[in-house]
Amino acid sequence: QVQLVETGGGLVQAGGSLRLSCAASGLTFRRYTFAWFRQPPGKGRDFVAASRYGGTSTNYADSAKGRFTISRDNAKNTVYLQMDDLKPEDTAVYFCAASSGVILSAIRRDDQYGDWGQGTRVTVSP
Repeated sequence: QVQLVETGGGLVQAGGSLRLSCAASGLTFRRYTFAWFRQPPGKGRDFVAASRYGGTSTNYADSAKGRFTISRDNAKNTVYLQMDDLKPEDTAVYFCAASSGVILSAIRRDDQYGDWGQGTRVTVSP
């Protein structure tokens, strides 16, 4: 049974940083593609960043490029999202997702991910 547990959310001022963690269990970590999605208050869920299986490549939403970094530690079965220069519009619940079979062209689609964490809330004050 796959389990994803996100931690690291919280309240931060604009310009600050946070690092989210996603601890994964019940899967062969290196074989999975992991992604971060976020859902702002009252809005739909959006893609943020992804790391392909084995850490072979990364993919970022335009809103995340240059400010966010996704990384993975295969020894700890953990995926990270380092978020710098945070803005109020980054306020959202952030979700970790995993997939063993997503193809590169569909890596930003949430329907490609079968396993999800419970989410961690990030609030950025002006």
